[in-house]
Amino acid sequence: MNQDKYDPTKIEKKWQKEWEDKKLYATHEGGDKPKFYVLDMFPYPSGEGLHVGHPKGYIATDVISRMKRMQGFNVLHPMGFDAFGLPAEQYAIKMKVNPAIAVAKNVAHYKNQLEILGFDYDWSREINTTDPKYYKWTQWIFLKLLEKGLAEERYEAINWCPVDKTGLSNEDIEDGKCERCGAVIEKRLMKQWVLKITKYADRLLADLDTKDEKGNLILDWPESIKESQRNWIGRSEGVEIDFKLNYNDGHCNEIKVFTTRPDTLFGVTYLVIAPEHELVKELLNSVSNKEEVEAYIQTTKAKSEIDRTDATKEKTGVELKGVKVINPANNEEVPVWIADYVLADYGTGAVMAVPQHDDRDKDFANKFNLPFKDVPFATEEQINKVAKKVVKYKLREWVFSRQRYWGEPIPVYHDGDTIIPASEKELPIELPPVEFYEPTDTGESPLANISDWVNVEKDGKKLRRETNTMPQWAGSSWYYLRYMDPQNDNALVDPAKEKYWNEVDLYVGGAEHATRHLIYARFWHKFLFDIGVVSTIEPFKKLQAVGLIMADDGRKMSKRWGNVINPDEMVETFGADAMRLYEMFMGPFNQAINWNTNGLVGTRRFVEKVWRLKEKVEASKGIFDHQNVSSSLNKTIKKVTEDIAEMRFNTAISQMMILVNELEKEEKISKNDFETLLKILAPFAPHITEELWAQLENKTSIHLESWPEADLSKVEDEEVKMVVQVNGKVREIAVFPKDASEETVKTAVTALPGVIKWVGGKEISKVIFIKNKIINLLVDL
Repeated sequence: MNQDKYDPTKIEKKWQKEWEDKKLYATHEGGDKPKFYVLDMFPYPSGEGLHVGHPKGYIATDVISRMKRMQGFNVLHPMGFDAFGLPAEQYAIKMKVNPAIAVAKNVAHYKNQLEILGFDYDWSREINTTDPKYYKWTQWIFLKLLEKGLAEERYEAINWCPVDKTGLSNEDIEDGKCERCGAVIEKRLMKQWVLKITKYADRLLADLDTKDEKGNLILDWPESIKESQRNWIGRSEGVEIDFKLNYNDGHCNEIKVFTTRPDTLFGVTYLVIAPEHELVKELLNSVSNKEEVEAYIQTTKAKSEIDRTDATKEKTGVELKGVKVINPANNEEVPVWIADYVLADYGTGAVMAVPQHDDRDKDFANKFNLPFKDVPFATEEQINKVAKKVVKYKLREWVFSRQRYWGEPIPVYHDGDTIIPASEKELPIELPPVEFYEPTDTGESPLANISDWVNVEKDGKKLRRETNTMPQWAGSSWYYLRYMDPQNDNALVDPAKEKYWNEVDLYVGGAEHATRHLIYARFWHKFLFDIGVVSTIEPFKKLQAVGLIMADDGRKMSKRWGNVINPDEMVETFGADAMRLYEMFMGPFNQAINWNTNGLVGTRRFVEKVWRLKEKVEASKGIFDHQNVSSSLNKTIKKVTEDIAEMRFNTAISQMMILVNELEKEEKISKNDFETLLKILAPFAPHITEELWAQLENKTSIHLESWPEADLSKVEDEEVKMVVQVNGKVREIAVFPKDASEETVKTAVTALPGVIKWVGGKEISKVIFIKNKIINLLVDL
């Protein structure tokens, strides 16, 4: 082959165009091949575009997708965009452009950034949550929920940002302030649509541990994410107990408390109720410190639920002076307090406090000098006179309304207090094109100001459209199904196609979605199962979280900090293949790690070595099939295959680096061996391997070739762990074949992230090497 220079810019553009023109990655249902559905959590296309941290998960799924295709699977690996929501609306307001225009521009930019990295997406299946053809089916699901009694309108207290003029989730609030603008949030009681997710709480909890007919868990998820789900659902078995209230005017009433420890009933020394509990208003006129109580209630409104329930924060509260309750177990009178650590919508909004047996109650009692009681535990018989067994959940109903323009219209009409669902033939109910879409001061959606859209006549009646829109979570709760059948105008998904692809085999994304997105998607999936739309009870079989790529200063990459690295610039400088290899080589996939551009020097050097190996290729066999090469090659096939399957990408690349170093020492290498190397490298570096494959006079794409299988009889399994030092300090522990040479070890370790950080561009003045034990790189500081 010609001794031409490696030019990634030229090679990568050439093959990306070739793949697109030939529709190499188009996916079709059916045939004899087993299916494999691999999916990324689709991105929100922000105005800033991708930074180098975003593609980490996308590269991983691409590596797996490509290997699975070569292993004979029919692979579905799609991509789309989650483009509704508050961030898009706020960006549009800032740029003084309609959100639809801003989103279209951002999506185009994102697609371009994704395409230059050479992903094997089938773009014919692309979806966008803001496309009316897509959200027609989001609206359809809502109508089905409404039909089954799982959607209703009710008054709910929400977090309100007076600056952004919209409701916020608890996660959008930090220290009682809007995370985005810093405004102090308010609690507002507003009419909202809610979805009754609590009806599915037991199933959502139980199926985390459900097994199939073979005894295997149906969810192959990290235990930490399952535990997050359990905590979010928060199932508690306990009892409700009625305490009689005594006002200072002699008036009596009852307050119901929930407890999981009814056996501590005799140790109650005070009662705590939530500041927003419905009884507080009634009690206000009976307390002697009304102004103090009202001031505390007002202060509580400015706190998020997360702040209120933070066990590390100092307890606050106010006694309702003049109000007492009577313990039904012993008729003792105890004081009543309000405190923000009790939430009105969890349990009954009231708790009995037992400082002797509860750390939270103990902290509160110590703060306000309240008594402790060390008494015997109540018997089961004593409890059953006064208590009723119940099950409670921390999980709340899903508040489904947003007071903004940029979201899916909720497909219902109002006739006074009567709700009239839209008919299926009316879907999609589209957002009207508008010039002004800023939030209103009234707390209503901007849609409320568009009278010719809001006011309609239907079946001879004058009706008013719903003006709140759906949350961003709506479109992302079922999008994985639409990839199976994206062009279907008659159904959400064709039953035959859904049954073919059914559950997602591998789902990869950020751990920050371990609660809400996964809870919501599982809820909708179970509902769709109940109405016969899907054939499985869970949507995602295997789940893998992505470790964040932090900036080199140790912080999250953010325009705010000025530490964002643009992937386009990295590709332009080093090439897409080098960047793909670096992100997979940085460290364990599920762990956070800091970015270091110097690391790309090492992976670029590696692909250049592969490029130069072509000069050693001989078509004949015989003397070139060296025993050492054969052993190392088969060992590499075995390790790379296993490591990709287990998402140990860094060790797979390390093994290929060792193999390439060994091949470099050979005078000649066989064409067969070189082709095998290219095949196992292809998922990581698809462009250079495709180019070299073509230069070997192969007529079909390397990505359609069969994956190599290791000859285990030629594999020497013996490995050693070596300590890697820089200037005498341990920086890495690396695995090498037994008796690996100094040159092989040195070449491999200088590409390791823990070594790059300390060696960087410095010259290595000396190497201390003890075979099978240690390598110490000495550099001038």
